[in-house]
Amino acid sequence: MTDKLIGKSIKRIDVKDKVTGQAKYPGDFSRPNQAYMKVVFAEKSHAIVKSIDVSKAEAVEGVLMVLTAKDVPHNVYGLMKADQPVLCGPGSDVDGTDRVRFIGDQVALVIAENEEIAKRAAGLIEIEFEDLPLVTTLDQAMEKGAFLLHDDCPANEMCHFKIRYGELEKGFEAADVIIEGDYYTPTQEHVFLQPEAGLAYVDENERVTVIVAGQWTHEDQEQIAHSLNLPLEKVRVIYPAIGGAFGGREDMSVQIVLALAAVKLHEAGIKRPVKTVWSRRESLIGHHKRHPYKIHTKWGATKAGKLTAMEAEIIADSGAYMYTSNKVLANATLMISGPYFIPNVKVDAKAVATNTVPNGAFRGFGGPQACFAAEMQMSKLAEALDMDPVEFRLLNTIKEGQELPVRSAPPKGISIDHVIQTCAEAAGWRQENGKWVHPDHLKDDGEIVHGIGISAGYKNVGFSYGAPENCWAGVEIVGTDEIEEVILKHAGADVGQGAHSVFVQLAAEVIGVPIEKVRLIASDTAETGNSGSASASRMTFMAGNAIIGAAEAALAKWKSEERPAKASFVYRPPATTPMDPETGACMPNFSYGYAADAIEVSVNTKTGKVLINKVICSDDVGRALNPQQVKGQIEGAIVQAAGYSLLEDFIQKDGKVLTDSLATYLIPTIMDIPDKTESIIIEDIDPIGPMGARGVGEMPYMPFAPAVLAAVHDAIGVWYNRFPLTEERILEGLGVLKKGR
Repeated sequence: MTDKLIGKSIKRIDVKDKVTGQAKYPGDFSRPNQAYMKVVFAEKSHAIVKSIDVSKAEAVEGVLMVLTAKDVPHNVYGLMKADQPVLCGPGSDVDGTDRVRFIGDQVALVIAENEEIAKRAAGLIEIEFEDLPLVTTLDQAMEKGAFLLHDDCPANEMCHFKIRYGELEKGFEAADVIIEGDYYTPTQEHVFLQPEAGLAYVDENERVTVIVAGQWTHEDQEQIAHSLNLPLEKVRVIYPAIGGAFGGREDMSVQIVLALAAVKLHEAGIKRPVKTVWSRRESLIGHHKRHPYKIHTKWGATKAGKLTAMEAEIIADSGAYMYTSNKVLANATLMISGPYFIPNVKVDAKAVATNTVPNGAFRGFGGPQACFAAEMQMSKLAEALDMDPVEFRLLNTIKEGQELPVRSAPPKGISIDHVIQTCAEAAGWRQENGKWVHPDHLKDDGEIVHGIGISAGYKNVGFSYGAPENCWAGVEIVGTDEIEEVILKHAGADVGQGAHSVFVQLAAEVIGVPIEKVRLIASDTAETGNSGSASASRMTFMAGNAIIGAAEAALAKWKSEERPAKASFVYRPPATTPMDPETGACMPNFSYGYAADAIEVSVNTKTGKVLINKVICSDDVGRALNPQQVKGQIEGAIVQAAGYSLLEDFIQKDGKVLTDSLATYLIPTIMDIPDKTESIIIEDIDPIGPMGARGVGEMPYMPFAPAVLAAVHDAIGVWYNRFPLTEERILEGLGVLKKGR
């Protein structure tokens, strides 16, 4: 194996098509004689659908078909738990699916000659609702006698995890300083550039084919097949270019209903493709968000700066359905204690259902919420102990062989010390007489005051807690005397991060050919085996190992004169195990990435405006297979986390989304991004990563918010326990503005 391509910033294989506008996203696909589908959303937070009268809609000229719950072969789906109706309404094959639980529940589909007709007809559908009690806050959901959103979720509890480690009371007795606090993290919308869209048709092999954007083609295929009562081989899912995801495409949006529309038209003798494109408002109400969390936690430490105990109660708002709440919560349960060794730990974590937009996967997957609470506690403890925050963290970082609170040590390759030290030194921290010293280069300017904060975190690579984890790749080497072409097949989704370019780079490296000789067939269930999802910072790690295995096997066949040389390989990492229900004991993950952020801010004490002047982000990526793409991942995470920390405020009232446009839900523009970002790529090899690589997609995001809040505290002396740090919130903390005004 040569080393000619790996470690170099090779130009992305999709760059030309994307910058010239030639790349085709799902909304760009059209086929002759296609029809158009409009989804009718409930626009009700909690109700029974008593009846649906579609006669007026069906009478509109140009309407081909109107579908309701009675037309869905098996009217339920869900990634972790089948608890959501495909269409809500009477006549379904599944009990209880006549009930809507949030405004984005889908009630009917109108299929017409064009979008205008479909939209007009959708407005003529008459729906009779019987309102049910609203349960839209965690307090309402958890109070005694609360109305149950799901019959199998007592007290509206979707799931519950525990950790019991060491002797908590003795741990707090040994502490000289104890810090206790309540923390609140907000809902966040993914705001991927391309709203949900797709095209579906029944092909010449009687397969329903769906061209759509997602994060796991084979999971989409399974969900469609499940709800339509079809064999897997009768469903084909294809991903073209994808306009962003960030976890927001892990669960279903248009996949099942598009397939349903195409199949029902076909069964009626109408052999036409069906297309749909959601508006931004439909996207904002129709797919899941980042979970808002309420966290109460208590930490203790000795005067010498050693952590002795921590206790936490975590409550996540699941929204109306499970989605991936259980998996997200499990991550938070582990990461609430941070990348530190704490000998005595107690955690209780639960996800609770409410009549709000469901919450699910989002970059960091429970980690940012837990990291926020953990790192705020670390910063407050450091202050209480009169210790530098860098020194305090380094005194407590977990070392090789030490246990996490789940009674197992992290896999070898722990680099959190290296990451924190590198970040701190780049930010101006220095060591004097064996002690870390805070930077002193920040100067206030009248009403503009400055501060710096630092924070650290870690994040798993790959599926956790016993979830089956594997990844398929196929390679074919074509030629007679010399290699003419390498055909690489892989289902992994490229959601904008450049995964497909790395796939090609790895295959070319192993086989020893130029990148131009590698042809990738990607993200098509008819062509590839299962890759797993583009999530959990796993795609480069898992796909890389699978592609290396397939390429090496194909090359061996080629060298033994087999022409063409075909091979496939399924990579399976070390096994993980589920949490013990009482103690939390488990082997949760097979690999981690480590990150630290140091952030300089300025605060206008007159207006409350916080500006991020500089971000220094150090990330251990194991090995940077393509450094430019790694840097892009880091910078993208920083901008998204800046929006989360300072700007983005997703507001719901009585289950209604008030911020249902980009005029009211504000995201960072060029005026809001950090003035300067320094991405420090650390390459401490992961022992089992492909050519040493770890994941990087989520890691820079993890410690961002607590670093910002620590920097703001450094500037104005106020601790904030929630964000986004809007101008109003800053002024409230300064006592300039009364709360609620």
